[in-house]
Amino acid sequence: MENMNTAKATKPARKPNAAFMKALTPSAELADVIGANPVARTEAVKLMWDYIKANNLQNPANKRNILADSKLSKVFGKEEVTMFELTGLLGKHLS
Repeated sequence: MENMNTAKATKPARKPNAAFMKALTPSAELADVIGANPVARTEAVKLMWDYIKANNLQNPANKRNILADSKLSKVFGKEEVTMFELTGLLGKHLS
């Protein structure tokens, strides 16, 4: 019987998905938060988190929720969202 530890399968390296890397233009509302330069979706999410943390907008009682200030309420369309909703809401503001 072959020893399982000696026959390790090598996993191919992941290639980045081109759709995530494509630079997209933010809407006017989103540009107020992350800037008007075209960015990839992943970079837009990173910039949003930078803004959220810099302005202390995480709900202190539940860190998974984001409290909208005047700029973010224009992007979100409501006063509070979960971190899981963030990428979906950003997608509507990138073209």
